[in-house]
Amino acid sequence: MSPYLPLKTLAAGALAAALLAACGSSPPTQFYTLSAPLQAGTSSRTASQGAQTFIEMMPVAVPDRLARPQLVVRSDATRVEVLEQDRWSSPFNNELRDALAAGVTSQLGAIDVSRTGRPADQASYRINVELRAYDAARSGQVEAAFAWTITRSDDRRSTACRLTVAEPVAGAANADVVLATQKVVARVVQAIAGDVRALQAGQGGQCSLSE
Repeated sequence: MSPYLPLKTLAAGALAAALLAACGSSPPTQFYTLSAPLQAGTSSRTASQGAQTFIEMMPVAVPDRLARPQLVVRSDATRVEVLEQDRWSSPFNNELRDALAAGVTSQLGAIDVSRTGRPADQASYRINVELRAYDAARSGQVEAAFAWTITRSDDRRSTACRLTVAEPVAGAANADVVLATQKVVARVVQAIAGDVRALQAGQGGQCSLSE
């Protein structure tokens, strides 16, 4: 018996090994962002609008189970899934903070000075946000409960608000959960921006869309 295998046998073995390797490989990781694309002209400050607005969006507090880059979705009444192959582009708390900051600055035509510092002679609005609850289910809904305080730096006027938001998840894909979460964040952005405007108008303690 020849110690050498025929070329066709070697090729078949190589193909089988490649197929086995492909079957055993993990699917590629998908990365998602909470920040919706900025719409040109959404908000722009003009001379008639007065002085520049400065905000300070502070780190967002989230439940411990959500302070991770993986998406967390509900699988049934008692279980959740931590999805290794579906991740936010940064830990969820950071992703949420950045999305809120981008949205509020866009709504107000403001500058976020939380990482750069504000001009000494300018007032700013410090925004502290807490995500108290978040529940997401494919083909179900995303429901989230937020609370926040906004404090003006010069006269310490402040407002404290809260909002529970629910958005339907259109389908069974994880991307559908992400889209619904983006819509939740957009509604919170609208509420926070309205509260900043109220403080600018001297209406401390007013919550625009809160419940």
